[in-house]
Amino acid sequence: MHPHASMACTAFDGHHLLASGTCVEVALAVKRALDAGAAGPVQVFDDRSGRPVEFDLRGDEAEVLARLQPPPAAPRGPGRPRLGVMPREVTLLPRHWDWLAGQPGGASAVLRRLVEQAIREGGSAQRAQEASEAVDHFMRAMTGHLPGHEEASRAFWRGERKHFTRLTGSWPGDVRDHLRRLAAIAWDEAGGTRPGSPHTP
Repeated sequence: MHPHASMACTAFDGHHLLASGTCVEVALAVKRALDAGAAGPVQVFDDRSGRPVEFDLRGDEAEVLARLQPPPAAPRGPGRPRLGVMPREVTLLPRHWDWLAGQPGGASAVLRRLVEQAIREGGSAQRAQEASEAVDHFMRAMTGHLPGHEEASRAFWRGERKHFTRLTGSWPGDVRDHLRRLAAIAWDEAGGTRPGSPHTP
Protein backbone atom coordinates (compact mmCIF):
# COMPACT_ATOMS: atom_id res chain seq x y z
CA MET A 1 0.00 0.00 0.00
CA HIS A 2 1.36 3.42 -0.98
CA PRO A 3 1.37 5.72 2.06
CA HIS A 4 0.50 9.40 2.21
CA ALA A 5 1.37 11.98 4.84
CA SER A 6 -1.95 12.02 6.73
CA MET A 7 -2.44 8.24 6.88
CA ALA A 8 -2.43 6.85 10.43
CA CYS A 9 -0.19 3.82 10.80
CA THR A 10 1.72 1.74 13.31
CA ALA A 11 5.19 0.19 13.05
CA PHE A 12 6.63 -2.82 14.85
CA ASP A 13 10.20 -3.98 15.23
CA GLY A 14 9.54 -7.67 15.66
CA HIS A 15 6.87 -7.71 18.39
CA HIS A 16 7.98 -4.35 19.82
CA LEU A 17 5.92 -1.25 19.07
CA LEU A 18 8.23 1.12 17.23
CA ALA A 19 5.92 4.05 16.50
CA SER A 20 2.29 4.95 15.97
CA GLY A 21 0.95 8.12 14.39
CA THR A 22 0.87 9.77 11.00
CA CYS A 23 2.91 8.20 8.23
CA VAL A 24 5.32 11.12 8.43
CA GLU A 25 6.05 10.39 12.10
CA VAL A 26 6.20 6.64 11.60
CA ALA A 27 8.37 6.82 8.48
CA LEU A 28 10.97 8.89 10.34
CA ALA A 29 10.91 6.51 13.30
CA VAL A 30 11.33 3.49 11.01
CA LYS A 31 14.21 5.09 9.12
CA ARG A 32 16.00 6.02 12.34
CA ALA A 33 15.47 2.54 13.78
CA LEU A 34 16.79 0.83 10.65
CA ASP A 35 19.76 3.20 10.46
CA ALA A 36 20.49 2.33 14.10
CA GLY A 37 20.48 -1.41 13.31
CA ALA A 38 16.98 -2.52 14.37
CA ALA A 39 16.77 -6.27 14.79
CA GLY A 40 13.59 -6.48 12.73
CA PRO A 41 11.66 -7.50 10.91
CA VAL A 42 10.26 -3.97 10.84
CA GLN A 43 6.66 -3.97 9.65
CA VAL A 44 4.26 -1.06 9.22
CA PHE A 45 0.46 -1.30 9.09
CA ASP A 46 -2.26 1.09 8.01
CA ASP A 47 -4.41 1.59 11.12
CA ARG A 48 -7.61 1.79 9.10
CA SER A 49 -7.20 -1.27 6.87
CA GLY A 50 -4.63 -3.34 8.77
CA ARG A 51 -2.71 -3.81 5.52
CA PRO A 52 1.08 -3.52 5.29
CA VAL A 53 2.53 -0.14 4.35
CA GLU A 54 5.84 0.24 2.54
CA PHE A 55 7.99 3.36 2.79
CA ASP A 56 10.64 4.42 0.30
CA LEU A 57 13.43 5.14 2.80
CA ARG A 58 16.19 5.96 0.32
CA GLY A 59 18.17 9.12 0.92
CA ASP A 60 18.06 11.41 3.93
CA GLU A 61 15.03 12.25 6.05
CA ALA A 62 14.09 15.26 3.91
CA GLU A 63 13.95 13.07 0.81
CA VAL A 64 11.85 10.45 2.61
CA LEU A 65 9.38 13.11 3.76
CA ALA A 66 9.21 14.72 0.33
CA ARG A 67 8.04 11.44 -1.19
CA LEU A 68 5.16 11.28 1.31
CA GLN A 69 3.77 14.67 0.32
CA PRO A 70 0.95 14.82 -2.24
CA PRO A 71 1.86 16.23 -5.66
CA PRO A 72 1.02 19.91 -6.12
CA ALA A 73 -2.43 20.60 -7.51
CA ALA A 74 -2.58 21.51 -11.17
CA PRO A 75 -3.26 25.22 -11.70
CA ARG A 76 -6.87 25.95 -12.58
CA GLY A 77 -7.64 27.88 -15.71
CA PRO A 78 -9.76 31.01 -15.82
CA GLY A 79 -13.50 30.78 -15.45
CA ARG A 80 -16.01 29.59 -12.91
CA PRO A 81 -15.19 26.31 -11.08
CA ARG A 82 -17.43 23.40 -11.93
CA LEU A 83 -17.93 22.41 -8.23
CA GLY A 84 -17.39 18.74 -9.04
CA VAL A 85 -20.53 18.37 -11.16
CA MET A 86 -20.11 15.55 -13.67
CA PRO A 87 -22.82 15.05 -16.28
CA ARG A 88 -23.22 11.36 -17.15
CA GLU A 89 -25.89 9.24 -18.77
CA VAL A 90 -28.42 7.53 -16.48
CA THR A 91 -30.58 4.71 -17.81
CA LEU A 92 -34.02 4.29 -16.17
CA LEU A 93 -37.33 2.71 -17.05
CA PRO A 94 -40.15 5.00 -18.26
CA ARG A 95 -42.01 4.75 -14.94
CA HIS A 96 -38.86 5.91 -13.15
CA TRP A 97 -38.61 8.99 -15.37
CA ASP A 98 -42.33 9.66 -14.86
CA TRP A 99 -41.89 9.54 -11.08
CA LEU A 100 -38.80 11.77 -11.18
CA ALA A 101 -40.60 14.30 -13.36
CA GLY A 102 -43.20 14.79 -10.64
CA GLN A 103 -40.69 15.44 -7.85
CA PRO A 104 -39.70 18.96 -6.74
CA GLY A 105 -36.29 20.15 -7.88
CA GLY A 106 -36.05 18.00 -10.97
CA ALA A 107 -34.51 14.62 -11.66
CA SER A 108 -30.92 15.60 -10.85
CA ALA A 109 -31.78 17.01 -7.42
CA VAL A 110 -33.85 13.94 -6.53
CA LEU A 111 -31.12 11.54 -7.64
CA ARG A 112 -28.51 13.43 -5.62
CA ARG A 113 -30.71 13.21 -2.50
CA LEU A 114 -31.26 9.49 -3.00
CA VAL A 115 -27.56 8.83 -3.48
CA GLU A 116 -26.62 10.88 -0.39
CA GLN A 117 -29.17 8.96 1.68
CA ALA A 118 -27.77 5.62 0.45
CA ILE A 119 -24.24 6.75 1.28
CA ARG A 120 -25.26 7.69 4.84
CA GLU A 121 -27.16 4.47 5.44
CA GLY A 122 -24.44 2.27 3.99
CA GLY A 123 -21.54 4.11 5.60
CA SER A 124 -21.88 2.50 9.03
CA ALA A 125 -21.94 -1.04 7.63
CA GLN A 126 -18.96 -0.29 5.40
CA ARG A 127 -16.94 1.14 8.30
CA ALA A 128 -17.74 -1.92 10.40
CA GLN A 129 -16.61 -4.24 7.61
CA GLU A 130 -13.40 -2.27 7.04
CA ALA A 131 -12.62 -2.30 10.77
CA SER A 132 -13.19 -6.06 10.96
CA GLU A 133 -10.97 -6.66 7.95
CA ALA A 134 -8.25 -4.55 9.59
CA VAL A 135 -8.22 -7.01 12.51
CA ASP A 136 -8.05 -9.94 10.11
CA HIS A 137 -5.17 -8.46 8.09
CA PHE A 138 -3.17 -7.57 11.20
CA MET A 139 -3.67 -11.01 12.76
CA ARG A 140 -2.60 -12.79 9.59
CA ALA A 141 0.63 -10.78 9.49
CA MET A 142 1.54 -10.63 13.17
CA THR A 143 -0.10 -13.40 15.21
CA GLY A 144 -0.35 -16.41 12.90
CA HIS A 145 2.53 -18.13 14.69
CA LEU A 146 1.30 -17.36 18.21
CA PRO A 147 -0.46 -19.96 20.38
CA GLY A 148 -4.24 -19.83 20.10
CA HIS A 149 -4.23 -17.72 16.93
CA GLU A 150 -6.96 -19.67 15.14
CA GLU A 151 -9.22 -19.82 18.17
CA ALA A 152 -8.68 -16.11 18.86
CA SER A 153 -9.58 -15.30 15.27
CA ARG A 154 -12.80 -17.29 15.58
CA ALA A 155 -13.59 -15.58 18.89
CA PHE A 156 -13.17 -12.18 17.25
CA TRP A 157 -15.51 -12.94 14.36
CA ARG A 158 -18.07 -14.40 16.77
CA GLY A 159 -17.95 -11.27 18.91
CA GLU A 160 -16.78 -13.21 21.98
CA ARG A 161 -14.93 -10.37 23.67
CA LYS A 162 -14.04 -12.06 26.95
CA HIS A 163 -12.87 -15.23 25.21
CA PHE A 164 -10.81 -13.14 22.76
CA THR A 165 -9.21 -11.23 25.63
CA ARG A 166 -8.38 -14.44 27.45
CA LEU A 167 -6.88 -16.10 24.36
CA THR A 168 -4.65 -13.13 23.56
CA GLY A 169 -3.54 -12.56 27.16
CA SER A 170 -0.17 -14.33 26.81
CA TRP A 171 0.77 -12.71 23.50
CA PRO A 172 3.56 -10.08 23.27
CA GLY A 173 2.22 -6.96 24.95
CA ASP A 174 2.59 -4.41 22.15
CA VAL A 175 1.07 -6.69 19.51
CA ARG A 176 -1.72 -7.79 21.86
CA ASP A 177 -2.62 -4.23 22.87
CA HIS A 178 -2.70 -2.96 19.28
CA LEU A 179 -4.82 -5.91 18.19
CA ARG A 180 -7.26 -5.36 21.04
CA ARG A 181 -7.63 -1.71 20.04
CA LEU A 182 -8.40 -2.71 16.46
CA ALA A 183 -10.88 -5.33 17.68
CA ALA A 184 -12.64 -2.86 19.99
CA ILE A 185 -13.06 -0.42 17.10
CA ALA A 186 -14.49 -3.18 14.90
CA TRP A 187 -16.95 -4.33 17.56
CA ASP A 188 -18.02 -0.75 18.29
CA GLU A 189 -18.57 -0.03 14.60
CA ALA A 190 -20.67 -3.18 14.37
CA GLY A 191 -22.86 -1.85 17.18
CA GLY A 192 -22.09 -4.72 19.52
CA THR A 193 -23.18 -7.32 17.00
CA ARG A 194 -21.08 -10.13 15.62
CA PRO A 195 -18.85 -8.84 12.78
CA GLY A 196 -19.77 -10.37 9.46
CA SER A 197 -17.02 -12.06 7.46
CA PRO A 198 -16.61 -14.65 4.76
CA HIS A 199 -14.09 -16.29 7.12
CA THR A 200 -16.62 -16.73 9.93
CA PRO A 201 -16.84 -20.45 10.84
